[in-house]
Amino acid sequence: MQPFARIPHANLRLTRRSVLLFSLLLPACNVGIQRWESGPPTATPPPAASRTPSPVRTPSSASPSLATVTAPRPSPTGAPSPTGPVALRVETLLTGLEAPWEVTFAPDGRLLLTERPGRVRLVVNGQLRTRPALTLPVAAVGEGGLLGLALHPDFSRTGWVYLYYTYQTDQLWNRVVRYRLADDQLVEPQVILDRIPGASIHDGGRIAFGPDGKLYVTTGDARDPEAAQDLASLAGKILRLEPDGSLPPDNPFPGSPVWTYGHRNPQGLAWTNDGRLYATEHGPTGDLGLAAHDEVNLIEPGKNYGWPFVVADLVRRPLPDAVPPVAQSGQTTWAPSGATFVRAGSIPQWQGNLLFAGLRSQALWRLVLTPDGRSAVQLEALYQGEFGRLRTVVEGPDGAIYLLTSNRDGRGNPRAGDDRLVRIAPA
Repeated sequence: MQPFARIPHANLRLTRRSVLLFSLLLPACNVGIQRWESGPPTATPPPAASRTPSPVRTPSSASPSLATVTAPRPSPTGAPSPTGPVALRVETLLTGLEAPWEVTFAPDGRLLLTERPGRVRLVVNGQLRTRPALTLPVAAVGEGGLLGLALHPDFSRTGWVYLYYTYQTDQLWNRVVRYRLADDQLVEPQVILDRIPGASIHDGGRIAFGPDGKLYVTTGDARDPEAAQDLASLAGKILRLEPDGSLPPDNPFPGSPVWTYGHRNPQGLAWTNDGRLYATEHGPTGDLGLAAHDEVNLIEPGKNYGWPFVVADLVRRPLPDAVPPVAQSGQTTWAPSGATFVRAGSIPQWQGNLLFAGLRSQALWRLVLTPDGRSAVQLEALYQGEFGRLRTVVEGPDGAIYLLTSNRDGRGNPRAGDDRLVRIAPA
């Protein structure tokens, strides 16, 4: 295996407080893996689980790019609530959910959410209906199960609800299926896309309609890293479809749903007001002898995001076309999932910022981008440790921010009342 090299970045400027060098030795197939950067070597950091919280670095205005963003670890007591031009209050709207994965808002005020064991739940007038709108025989294995949910852009007319879930035949697969919501039940299933490779981990699963009216789908590498570079495979990709499952004529690869490739396990999609798409992506957790290096990427059609040969700013094999991330977690782990841009204006201190949910980091992350959106100037951990693991964050039609916890997913420490739907709004 070749030693890692750092990806050159035209806009890279490091402050004195930026990381000069980490030397990381990880066992992988009996091969020692090293990482070099310019500058003198420093001591190898202790394992993430034993680190004490460190402050998030905020570069000065003279240094607008973040080469490595070091994420603080959750503290036992949590972090103070954020302050800003508008005071905020936090309230719990729902309790007793089981590993919820996605929540979305219908135009008539109803909420729909998925629970990974296979239930679509309906919330009417603030009350969780006892009877699910749908119960699916999913393969809730590891990270699989009922995951993403999206409403058709013209939901008021069509009533169409799209679901992404894992199932098992000869192996684990994922599919996207469209239903119609009628009398609070999901009926008339129609498969939109099938045989997306699945596994007990790395199933992707986020689906969302973009401002162009197309359906975007994130898929994981399904424990087959090199499939992410194979344009004939649906694994390790962001896909783009028409609402009926047909292929848009302007997709970058003719006859293919692939929009971008070279992804490990993307789980968040969010658009800016001017239509730029960003995705959050889980970095490695021991695969190929690597760890951490979670990413936030600016998604552009036809681009290669590097996995498994380029991981954030590390290179296993040179890929000249690999796109560097806008921000990455360095040697610590965010475990980023759902994401949203703050657009409504109800919370001015977050306006225009990207928010994304952190699972292992147990934080709501706020990322401030440069005007061109290609680098980051600030990263802040909000409510760290207060709610436990966070699966997704959504801006509601009322301008409030909604969070789903994920403490009952088999990797958290459930508290009384978990899992929850939490609302953050002006006080």
